[in-house]
Amino acid sequence: MTVRQSLLAILDQGPCYGYQLRAEFDRRTGSTWPLNVGQIYNTLDRLERDGLVAKGATDEQGHVYYEITDAGSLEVAAWLRSPVSRAQGTRDELAVKLAVAATLPGVDVTALIRAQRAESRANLEALTRRPRSIAETGPEALVRAVVADAMIAHAEAELRWLDRTERRLGAHPEHAMALELATERPRRGRPAKAPAA
Repeated sequence: MTVRQSLLAILDQGPCYGYQLRAEFDRRTGSTWPLNVGQIYNTLDRLERDGLVAKGATDEQGHVYYEITDAGSLEVAAWLRSPVSRAQGTRDELAVKLAVAATLPGVDVTALIRAQRAESRANLEALTRRPRSIAETGPEALVRAVVADAMIAHAEAELRWLDRTERRLGAHPEHAMALELATERPRRGRPAKAPAA
């Protein structure tokens, strides 16, 4: 999730203070990924350090408004033009867990997959049960629907992947998957401490 670019894009609409940015982010993303105020202000500090925003006026309540700079507007434009590239090496906690579990002796990977499938299915059912009124219109309803559709598609894909993984791992006997610790030790590592004199 690109909080930095999202906040810059909102600031490109006009000056905002921290809590206002938080509310705008929630409003524009269907309140799916809540941000805490500390995260907002840490991001604003970095954006200011990088010359992408500047502190502006302070209102009578003490809210400090941040304004986007020309460099910030250029970064927003570049972000919006660029496709999102999903890194090949992105760690997926579930994939790592199942890969490691499949190589450990005595672990019932099928049981792990079935437990995860039940969890993933419950997540999908919860997503599809959320009220989605066709009659509701406007930009906020539209972004909620777009985000909900993405979350549903991800949940459906996870269930398909779990099915494929269970078939793939089920084709191998359990003993063929177990990996013993390698006998060849890596050359690098923490050196042994010298004995105290």
